[in-house]
Amino acid sequence: MPRTRLCSCWGGQVLPLLLAYVCYLLLGATIFQLLEKQAEAQSRDQFQFEKLRFLENYTCLDQQAVEQFVQVIMEAWVKGVNPKGNSTNPSNWDFGSSFFFAGTVVTTIGYGNLAPSTEAGQVFCVFYALVGIPLNVVFLNHLGTGLHAHLTTLERWEDQPRRSQLLQTLGLALFLALGTLLILILPPMVFSHVEGWSFSEGFYFAFITLSTIGFGDYVVGTDPSKHYISVYRSLAAIWILLGLAWLALAFPLGPLLLHRCSQLWLLSRGLKDRGAPETNGLPRPQKIPISA
Repeated sequence: MPRTRLCSCWGGQVLPLLLAYVCYLLLGATIFQLLEKQAEAQSRDQFQFEKLRFLENYTCLDQQAVEQFVQVIMEAWVKGVNPKGNSTNPSNWDFGSSFFFAGTVVTTIGYGNLAPSTEAGQVFCVFYALVGIPLNVVFLNHLGTGLHAHLTTLERWEDQPRRSQLLQTLGLALFLALGTLLILILPPMVFSHVEGWSFSEGFYFAFITLSTIGFGDYVVGTDPSKHYISVYRSLAAIWILLGLAWLALAFPLGPLLLHRCSQLWLLSRGLKDRGAPETNGLPRPQKIPISA
């Protein structure tokens, strides 16, 4: 009997989801390949061309010396040292940058452009993440469930006057709109201005960050040619934490807003139906509002 129930669950629910999941991955792989493979080939050819031209201009160097220098650059980049600029570049491990790194650890963003290089730092990072990641998850979950519990303890929305229902729904929509503006619209504009990015690049960075994907292709405060204020990366870390907290609030509020809008629409249709004339001597059927 349990085996039959397990097979039924696998065939009725798990298998279609698995097929949809695999198909979605295959679709993404195909589209990314079509969009990015040619650009990658062009970048590789351009790099090889520039390396050959460098050797032609500096005949005292040979291919092996250039390859060794490129290897040194790659090792420096892996350790978080930007090859551009000189030794006066700001440290990647001042307090502001360290605070930013700590935020990327507990939120699991992990840009990949900076990581501990010492054995002690790597060991501490492991234990720090073991405590910090669950703490971050508990905090965000508590924030979202706490708001949901607060909303459920309020007076039933369906029992309130129509005007109060409309005002509460508008207030909820305004709250979500302002949150979107302050978290997803204004910060990309600021990042674009400070970093010299386009708005689409700033919005891309904001989305990749708050979704905790964290590719690391765009990271704030890493251009050695720019002079950032000392708290710039700390403010960016605070924005990340606030953005994740706002998303924890927005996820339960979004469906609630849609539900209340549909309720108001059904109620308005119900009033129109009640005020409509009878057809063939019979009253026209009314739509009954659905309670939450």
